[in-house]
Amino acid sequence: QVQLVESGGGLVQPGGSLRLNCAASGFTFSFYVMNWYRQAPGMQRELVATITNGGRTNYLDSVKGRFTISRDDARNTVYLQMNNLKPEDTAVYYCNTHGDGGYWGQGTQVTVSS
Repeated sequence: QVQLVESGGGLVQPGGSLRLNCAASGFTFSFYVMNWYRQAPGMQRELVATITNGGRTNYLDSVKGRFTISRDDARNTVYLQMNNLKPEDTAVYYCNTHGDGGYWGQGTQVTVSS
């Protein structure tokens, strides 16, 4: 069955960096768009970054220039490199595929605080 397993979250100071990883299995990874979402307490889930099977990317305006999504089809893994982190980036980050009604990972907590 489809599995998405996120890792790489943690506590970081403002201005710091983290790299999130999402290891996928159970489907032909290279065929599918992969997404990173996030949800902060009391807030709606929002789409942070998307990468198509051809490598095209798209970002939430507030993370443009700071976050980079990438994929390694040989490793069935999608990454989210997050630089210059801000307190407002604090959220649980989720990996997703097959659309909004598709498959989700368990999430990884990112906390940006001094």
